[in-house]
Amino acid sequence: MAEDWTRFRGPNGSGIAAGEGYPDELDPAKNALWRTAARPGKSSPVLTDGLIFLTAFDDERLYTQCFSRDTGELLWERSVERNREAELNKLNEPAAISPVTDGANVYVFFRDVGLLSYDPAGALRWKTPLGPFANSMGHGSSPVFVDGRILVQADQKLGSYVAALNASNGEIEWKTEREEGEGWATPLLFKDRLVTISRGWIGAHALDDGRRLWGSKTLSPALVASPVAVDDRVYAFGYGNAASTDWEKSFRNRDADGDGFVSGKELDGQPFLAGIAKYEGNRDDILALDEFLAAARATEAPSSMVAFRLEDDPTAPPVELWRHERAFNGVIPSALIYRDVVYLIKNGGILETLDAATGESLKMGRLRDAIAGYSASPVAADGKVYMAGEDGKVSVLKAGGDWQALSTSDFGEEIYATPALSGGKVYLRTQEALYCLGAGR
Repeated sequence: MAEDWTRFRGPNGSGIAAGEGYPDELDPAKNALWRTAARPGKSSPVLTDGLIFLTAFDDERLYTQCFSRDTGELLWERSVERNREAELNKLNEPAAISPVTDGANVYVFFRDVGLLSYDPAGALRWKTPLGPFANSMGHGSSPVFVDGRILVQADQKLGSYVAALNASNGEIEWKTEREEGEGWATPLLFKDRLVTISRGWIGAHALDDGRRLWGSKTLSPALVASPVAVDDRVYAFGYGNAASTDWEKSFRNRDADGDGFVSGKELDGQPFLAGIAKYEGNRDDILALDEFLAAARATEAPSSMVAFRLEDDPTAPPVELWRHERAFNGVIPSALIYRDVVYLIKNGGILETLDAATGESLKMGRLRDAIAGYSASPVAADGKVYMAGEDGKVSVLKAGGDWQALSTSDFGEEIYATPALSGGKVYLRTQEALYCLGAGR
């Protein structure tokens, strides 16, 4: 089934594809087997044996698009209206959540609508309203399919939960409340449990009924990157703010009229602050200094990559194996763990590799000619690592702790979506088009 690239980052969110014959270069002029126009969006493509699914936000409507894997032809598209709208982080636009497929049908999650399912021909199978979500940056976790269910992790400032919906009819089979606050990571599967990270926590729920198995508040507070599992290990990256930050000065800088509060237009373009004012403290859309300090100081923690060992006993909490602290703040891309090496990419094209067994830093450097912001997560196959920058620069690296750049290509189109890999081909989504790239024409 398309080498199981059916969800965000492929097999269990690993970002790794099997097989050989993947290109050393992703040059749209040399390696594009086809290119087809696609509506703008930041969700990542998912694959069946013959189809590619995307979601998009265009002309104030939410789209699901289906393309042929062989030719890139747009086979169908469907759209729905937004039920609501909120001021959120602009990087997390309304169709940023990646879809999931069971190999035939597609399941799309729009935070302003809910969960919908279409069959391979584009007929609507069902629609289940979900939300609204009390998340200052917008809901961002992608759904996961397992054993006839769609699993949703909805972590927010108020009312966090995980839920399982019947993939045949969209009915909620179980829903479990969580104590975690807002988060954006997509969960992963380990044996008979769902492993989650959010707001400093790593936790697990039973797949059969959603009951909480364990939770451990040992991670950094801001968790955008999704966890990655390799055998019985789970790797999670989170970031925090320095304890030396002058939070009172930060508050005063935002209090333009000097009335002692941040409110109204002072909150415009500040989703983190607006979220505190709306969902914390007095919940009156007015941010007082004490409310701000309480929320800001809760983010004081070192940024860190942590490796855990998961136990066979589903009720046993994980064992921390190592912790690597590094000032990698604001990281959106998920880590890649490939051939015993951890890859962490941050804005500016700064890449660090770690020994996956010990957490020892192996190399840190800046990618050649690719120094923009990074939203897409790295993926790998055939001894190569692929990294796409927001400015459209795509780097191919020779895998290894002492990584080496093989090529850098410029698509000239913004890229936020994580590429999909299958059968020696790379499926790359830009803000303008969908590409299929191979070793050569």
